[in-house]
Amino acid sequence: MDAYRRIADRIAADITSGRLRPGERLPPQRKFARRHGIAASTAERAYGELVRRGLVVGEVGRGTFVRAAAAAPAGRSLTEAATAAPVNMELNYPSAPGQPELLAPALAPLVRPDVLTDALRPAPADGTAAAREAMAGLLATPGWRPSPDQVLFTGNARQAIAAALASLVRPGGRVGVEALTYPLVKEIAARLGITLVPLDTDEEGVRPEAVAGARLSALYLQPALHNPTSVTMSGARRAQLAEAVRDLELPVVEDRIWSFLVDDSVTPLAACAPHLTHVVDGLSKRVAPGLTVGFLVVPPHRVEAVAGAVRSGGWSAGRFALEAGVRWTGDGTVARLVAAKREDAARRQELVAEHLGGFRVRSDPRAYFAWWELPAPWRADTFTAAAAAHGIAVTPGPAFAVDPSRTPDAVRLGLASAPVPDLERALRTLAGIAAAAAGGRSAR
Repeated sequence: MDAYRRIADRIAADITSGRLRPGERLPPQRKFARRHGIAASTAERAYGELVRRGLVVGEVGRGTFVRAAAAAPAGRSLTEAATAAPVNMELNYPSAPGQPELLAPALAPLVRPDVLTDALRPAPADGTAAAREAMAGLLATPGWRPSPDQVLFTGNARQAIAAALASLVRPGGRVGVEALTYPLVKEIAARLGITLVPLDTDEEGVRPEAVAGARLSALYLQPALHNPTSVTMSGARRAQLAEAVRDLELPVVEDRIWSFLVDDSVTPLAACAPHLTHVVDGLSKRVAPGLTVGFLVVPPHRVEAVAGAVRSGGWSAGRFALEAGVRWTGDGTVARLVAAKREDAARRQELVAEHLGGFRVRSDPRAYFAWWELPAPWRADTFTAAAAAHGIAVTPGPAFAVDPSRTPDAVRLGLASAPVPDLERALRTLAGIAAAAAGGRSAR
């Protein structure tokens, strides 16, 4: 076995045994090399191997820290083993009570042999006339109603984002985003060869003046219930931002995947800048992630360009899912699920307020997630590791950060997927972990 792997194995054993705990800093590589009488390059490869295994994390200018540890002996409150089933607060797919029973009737006609042949074929980018009409109605708000001819379809909302950006921005182009953004947008941008530019934000989202001097090819924004901070732009801010993009003739991709949780008075940015805005939405959150469809509402003059991107990317919707979505929309199932999920999100936010009320938590009573700015001395990675030791998965803040040099000491809590009793237990446990390391004091 190579020397660096033997060294990595020894350090890994110290981590899994608890001798090295989450958050503990390893010696600088050169110091470690001198102490153990090895070459600096061997130490570097050993540390790299530990990073590859997910056991440590290296932070530029700060050092290398233990990321995860196995359970320690009883009585050590920050690393003791979980006593109940794991709770995944990274996943965030809401499910309403009785959801399967609501969804099943619309699917029954689609599995008849005389219907199934057509239902299993791929759908074109513009779907069907019935689908365009149904989804235009579903997406409409009192201040905005898209034309059915502007609606395109993809397999899910992520593919809709990819198609919109691919049609708008050439490789090497610059796309402005909130400083904290949807992590998969970072992956999409990397695959498309696009540079993401973090823009200055305040309590209402992106500042309009930040857009003007950024030399951008497009914007990607989440104006309603921004993930992860839950910020929703006011009408005044949307109007100011629309004026800025109109002056620059700057295209916008407006992600409204969580907008169904806010009331219909929150008009999309597309109502203020219709010739520039590409609206992304879908059924995964409204309905269910396993059988879903993504939507794109695009300016009339861009329909063919975006449809071409959908086709070339292989992002077309399945006809079965499309037909199911039309039926669920037409028979009122989607509306009933939305109403139930709004109530469910409000109840889960009450639990956040009850158990994390003394900490710095940014959220919205309507949202299915919360952004927790951790109390000192916690960092995002060490808190994530401590939570994992208790069987709770949370998303570390740096996953959302566009600028790798500005990594927030925060975590996002996804509230939607865990059953309510498990969620309440997890929130109580996380509060205890945070307070213990902060000397028993919560931080406002």
